[in-house]
Amino acid sequence: MIEKGFGGGNTKTGLNFENERDLLKVLEKTKGYSIKDSIIYYKGEEVARSFRKNALYKYLESRKLDYRKYISKKLLPDDAIYVIVNNTLFIVEMKFQKVAGSVDEKLQTCDFKVKQYRKLMAPLNIEVEYIYILNDWFTKPEYKDVLDYIISVGCYYYFNYLPLQKLGLPVPK
Repeated sequence: MIEKGFGGGNTKTGLNFENERDLLKVLEKTKGYSIKDSIIYYKGEEVARSFRKNALYKYLESRKLDYRKYISKKLLPDDAIYVIVNNTLFIVEMKFQKVAGSVDEKLQTCDFKVKQYRKLMAPLNIEVEYIYILNDWFTKPEYKDVLDYIISVGCYYYFNYLPLQKLGLPVPK
C-alpha cells in the first residue's frame, strides 16, 4: 500500500521518532550531532538551523524580509530545518494520532502550504520541501488515498523515521 512511506527500520541512517516527538532532541541523540541555540552541528561544524513556529519569521526579519509582502498569513511549522549544503528549507510536520480526528484533513493541506513557503523563501533563493512524520496510525488502508495525494503534489511522508540523507545531512559512520 505505501510505496513512498518508510518505517523506522534503519535508525543508523536516519532519525527514529517512535518514542520522541521533538526533532531536535532526536537529532541530538544521533552520533556526531549537537544542538546549540537552534543551530545544528555535526562534529562541531554547522550544518543546519532549526526554525520552529515564529522563529522562522524572526529569521526572515533578520534577512530584511517582510513575510506580508509574499503571503497573507503566517504559517507556523512544527519545525523548519534549513540545510546549508543544499540551500533547502525542510518543513517537517509531525502528525501522531491515536484516534480519528482533524489531522486527517490537515494531511490534505501540504500542497497549499508548500506553495506558500516557496513564495516566502523565493526572495532568498532557498528551496523548500515539505515532509510529514507520521505514526503507525496512518498505515491503515483508509489513508491510502491521502498518502497517495501527498506524494502526487510533491510532498513526502515517513513513518516514525526521517532519513538524514533526505535532508542532505551527514550520516554517521
